[in-house]
Amino acid sequence: MEASERLSLTEATDLIRSAFEAAGVPGETALSVARALVAAEAEGQVGHGFSRVEDYFAQVRSGKIVADADIGILEVGTTSLLADAGFGFAYPALDKVIERGAGIALKHGCCAMGITRSHHCGALSLQVEKLAKRGLVAIMVTNAPAAMAPFGGKAPVFGTNPIAFAAPRAGAAPLVVDLSLSRVARGKVMNAHKAGRPIPEGWAQDRDGNPTTDAGEALEGTMLPIGDAKGTALALMVEILATVMTGAALSTEASSFFSADGPPPGVGQFLIALKPQSPLFTERLEQLLVGIETMEGARLPGTRRLAAMRAAEENGIEVPSRYVTGIRKLAAGNA
Repeated sequence: MEASERLSLTEATDLIRSAFEAAGVPGETALSVARALVAAEAEGQVGHGFSRVEDYFAQVRSGKIVADADIGILEVGTTSLLADAGFGFAYPALDKVIERGAGIALKHGCCAMGITRSHHCGALSLQVEKLAKRGLVAIMVTNAPAAMAPFGGKAPVFGTNPIAFAAPRAGAAPLVVDLSLSRVARGKVMNAHKAGRPIPEGWAQDRDGNPTTDAGEALEGTMLPIGDAKGTALALMVEILATVMTGAALSTEASSFFSADGPPPGVGQFLIALKPQSPLFTERLEQLLVGIETMEGARLPGTRRLAAMRAAEENGIEVPSRYVTGIRKLAAGNA
């Protein structure tokens, strides 16, 4: 079994923040990135947590991520915002556009928010949950470097192109749904590759279109979609919203999130925040969700996520020692 260390959420956040500050990332940005990575780790999205730090760090050093990017937000219309992440981290751009967009949605009933020239944005669940905690229904999509072929094809055209949704509940944590349109998030394949582990059958194909359990071959090949043709149709919808709508790079144009080589990926994110129109929204939502929760054998999406988050808040998180050791070296300037 791989050695690990237990860290409190505060310790984990401080460690990652200090590593990015050592690379010259401004304090506010470093904290935004650290909070997002630790929150992803805490909810069980390990492919979007500690495993990303060294990759991000290398990209800051190479200039692929602009450490001190100036984030600009343009009001495209009364209820529409477009943020330019300036080829920097996605997280501070998301922080700013969500804060501003939530206010618009609460006032006017809705807000569409786009982000262009962006980077990997990790677990989408974290972002839609912020809006749901403000009493809003939220949808978010993003593209990623091409890793998934259209149904029947072999060449990657789409990223894993995830979709997330959140809705506020009365007296309970928001309902949060977060899913990749590939059968698993590509970060899980990279995490397996770094750990030297095989991946299960059915996750990916090699570059020749053959099934593979080798994580390295999978990274050179294509991810398999959920729902076959339906999954790639959804991926096309996400691609249009995240890139064509925002002016961001198409997945086929975006460089790797994992490598320090090449230009910035310049991907896009797109969010919609909606103020519930019906005064019975909360009551009707509970009627629907409680009916599912009380059904024998059924469970709501996000149930495991909430349990993982509660456990992390109480007991901290178990992180592979190789990641913790590597990040401590980065923080100490021993990169």
